[in-house]
Amino acid sequence: MPSNQEIYQKISQLPPLEKLQLAELLLADLDVPDQEIDKLWREDAAKRWQAYQDGRLTTVGYETVMQKYK
Repeated sequence: MPSNQEIYQKISQLPPLEKLQLAELLLADLDVPDQEIDKLWREDAAKRWQAYQDGRLTTVGYETVMQKYK
């Protein structure tokens, strides 16, 4: 089996579009749903939504956030 370095050397010689296609394939391969992580995100989102509805969580408007980064 070729080493990562050997694979990289071969890939680095590909045209840009082929590199992009390969990168997309690799990322798609890594993007496997994890039920435990999804469950944790759902629980966190529900807690935050409830805190917002209860008035325990305040929000910041879009314009305020954008001003910070100008």
